[in-house]
Amino acid sequence: MPVYEHLLPVNGAWRQDVTNWLSEDVPSFDFGGYVVGSDLKEANLYCKQDGMLCGVPFAQEVFNQCELQVEWLFKEGSFLEPSKNDSGKIVVAKITGPAKNILLAERTALNILSRSSGIATASHKIISLARSTGYKGTIAGTRKTTPGLRRLEKYSMLVGGCDTHRYDLSSMVMLKDNHIWATGSITNAVKNARAVCGFAVKIEVECLSEDEATEAIEAGADVIMLDNFKGDGLKMCAQSLKNKWNGKKHFLLECSGGLNLDNLEEYLCDDIDIYSTSSIHQGTPVIDFSLKLAH
Repeated sequence: MPVYEHLLPVNGAWRQDVTNWLSEDVPSFDFGGYVVGSDLKEANLYCKQDGMLCGVPFAQEVFNQCELQVEWLFKEGSFLEPSKNDSGKIVVAKITGPAKNILLAERTALNILSRSSGIATASHKIISLARSTGYKGTIAGTRKTTPGLRRLEKYSMLVGGCDTHRYDLSSMVMLKDNHIWATGSITNAVKNARAVCGFAVKIEVECLSEDEATEAIEAGADVIMLDNFKGDGLKMCAQSLKNKWNGKKHFLLECSGGLNLDNLEEYLCDDIDIYSTSSIHQGTPVIDFSLKLAH
């Protein structure tokens, strides 16, 4: 099982994310902490809904910053099935430390695990569906992430088995309809982008027809996004482009627009290299976690 935690630099900005989340939850006085005091307590962290465990390093950092000891009973990426237990829940981790610190960490850690595990679970489901049909290409998320949570959400896509797509505006150039309208043509937009991004950054162009895709390929785009095509039309266009440019131009074809777990199979074909969808991270159901002190 890949250890995606190794992606997180030892002194990276993700630790500051956690600090900010904790500060958001207790910007001044911790009145509940005063009530319970600093007596040493133990707590169990439960998963109460089937899904893939994700967000462990972020939750661990919450506990670290709250000076708590944690024993994780499952590895990140494990698929948890509490529905098979009579109690309907599974102990995921055991936490020890001052009572006020446990309760300070509780909600932030639970929110992280719930959100992250929900995205990983959705990612796991859609990539599993794609692989079950024999498709060997890439299923990716999008940049439609929650402000302030992009690092966590992109990380969760990876744990679930999907590609993150571009991380931000600096990672890859994506020229959409507004860019093209502003510059007058796809050719102008690609030319202007290449002049500043150089050879090391890919350029992707959103295309609404085969003619637009052809112009983008001729202009030197690296990735052609076929946006909002219907199933049969998509497959015909993709096959036509790959046949026409075989051995002449190297490019990747991406399909995007309204894809989800229910309709993905209608669009899958080997001529498309990438399918991108926000359904794995935008509006995705969370996984239910809870934390209870021993008593």
